[in-house]
Amino acid sequence: MNTMSLLLLGFDLLGTFVFALSGGVLAVRHRLDLFGVLVLACVTAVTGGIVRDLLIGAVPPASLADWRYLSVAMLAGLVTFRWHALIERLRNPVLMFDAAGLALYAVLGTGKALAFGLSPFAATLLGIMSGIGGGIARDLLVARTPVVLQPTEIYAVAALAGGGIVAIAHALDLPQAPAMVVGALLCFGLRFMAIRRGWRLPVARTPDES
Repeated sequence: MNTMSLLLLGFDLLGTFVFALSGGVLAVRHRLDLFGVLVLACVTAVTGGIVRDLLIGAVPPASLADWRYLSVAMLAGLVTFRWHALIERLRNPVLMFDAAGLALYAVLGTGKALAFGLSPFAATLLGIMSGIGGGIARDLLVARTPVVLQPTEIYAVAALAGGGIVAIAHALDLPQAPAMVVGALLCFGLRFMAIRRGWRLPVARTPDES
């Protein structure tokens, strides 16, 4: 395995870990038992990647074919279950871990789709799916409106920006590794500022509000 492949695998596993942390923290907040924490951590970590891989024909999906993905997700779940009080001391831990996972998955998903021959536009859409799929599954399992559908959140747009950087770099024959770093930082930055500054997309006004 060359250096680039190892780097991508490392980022992929890091994204799996931080997404699983967000699922584990939410599970603890909803008073789930150890099994429930592990399930929510794993679902959050791998759902988006599984959907992406199935759509591009990369079967079996990487998270099921490679034991390291589910192992990392379960490790994150155990860490959250054991040290959730410490993790909760971080400011808005679920949102921060989710933002980091979103950024990593959006750019890596776009890059993988491009490697399978998809157009930059289609690859960007798959990158968005990689980023938001796990969060949607996580929120539905605890019966709350998915973050991506909440009007006060910039979520999918952040994934679009991050994946778009990777796709544009590919179209212009620019190096992919720097583009992924820039895309991930842009995605995380947009999501972070949306959380901290309350950035939001416009919402249609109803007649009563007019």
